[in-house]
Amino acid sequence: MDKCFVHESAYIDEGCQIGEGTKIWHFSHIMAGAIVGKKCNLGQNVVISPKVVLGNNVKIQNNVSVYEGVICEDDVFLGPSCVFTNVINPRSFISRKDEYKQTVIHKGASIGANSTIICGHDIGKYAFVGAGTVVTKTIPDYACVVGNPCRILYYVCECGEPLDFSNSNQCKCKKCSKDYIKNDEKVEEI
Repeated sequence: MDKCFVHESAYIDEGCQIGEGTKIWHFSHIMAGAIVGKKCNLGQNVVISPKVVLGNNVKIQNNVSVYEGVICEDDVFLGPSCVFTNVINPRSFISRKDEYKQTVIHKGASIGANSTIICGHDIGKYAFVGAGTVVTKTIPDYACVVGNPCRILYYVCECGEPLDFSNSNQCKCKKCSKDYIKNDEKVEEI
């Protein structure tokens, strides 16, 4: 932890791992057993629970709690005040820690501000979850989802630009020129 920045108001429990170049800002708490990769940026009032795994270059904006069961792969963006759950039917008077469901946010995915991710539903690589969206199902790679419950609005390139499959099942990103193919809800880079 010598090669990372931790604001003086943050709490870092013994027994967690924090990668080189990571920055942890005001009033954040990294709990024992959490793994935080290299070059991550955790904003103000971020909580990382035990057994959470954050890959490299993960950006977490202010007021996000990442609960046990969540795995964020490399280059994930979590917008301000987005919410994760880890139990389907919580009750304060019943311990359900043995029922935590895993949620994986795959490489390069972005989750917008104030979104809610219901546990057990993965977010595909480079997918985009619009602000305020409630994720109630697994999201395919490159999908842009919005609403409550979420629905696919369109697909996006790795660079974040919308892809136009209206005339064909193949398209080229207008911004970075990467080529993609779409079969049903599955999009892949060619």
